[in-house]
Amino acid sequence: MMANRIELDQPLVDGRQSEMAIRVWRGAARLLRAQGFACIGELTLASGRRADLAALGPGGDIWIVEVKSSLADLRADDKWPDYRAHCDRLFFASHPGVGLDPFPLDAGFILSDGFGAEVLREAPEHRLAAARRKAVMLRFAQAAANRLHDALDPGVRAMSLDLL
Repeated sequence: MMANRIELDQPLVDGRQSEMAIRVWRGAARLLRAQGFACIGELTLASGRRADLAALGPGGDIWIVEVKSSLADLRADDKWPDYRAHCDRLFFASHPGVGLDPFPLDAGFILSDGFGAEVLREAPEHRLAAARRKAVMLRFAQAAANRLHDALDPGVRAMSLDLL
């Protein structure tokens, strides 16, 4: 019976994430979940960008966490400011091997060891307008529901593609 069980506590893995990135994601998501947030990985935003980790708080707050597995990963990323338009708070998350110092001061920072995490720097708040909040929440809900459905009924995705 265990073969039929699914694991839903991992980020959406599409082959682009390193093992380190997956561990950082997991620790950050566990921290947010412990604070009452629901988390989803690789959420496609209206801009076409994909947030590494999106979190929806108990009061409707929307946080985006950009996972950085290395200094090179951070230096290669020039798109991170675009995420600010889709969240109330923007964070980076990384591991002790990268540390806090290289990350921009106008975003929060989460230090993750893969099992847990802690916020070392709070993110400045910039509240979303009501219409943008609704749009992001709708994307979040649809993505989460579709992923759960895909996990419970793997054939449904192929069926949906056939209908296109």
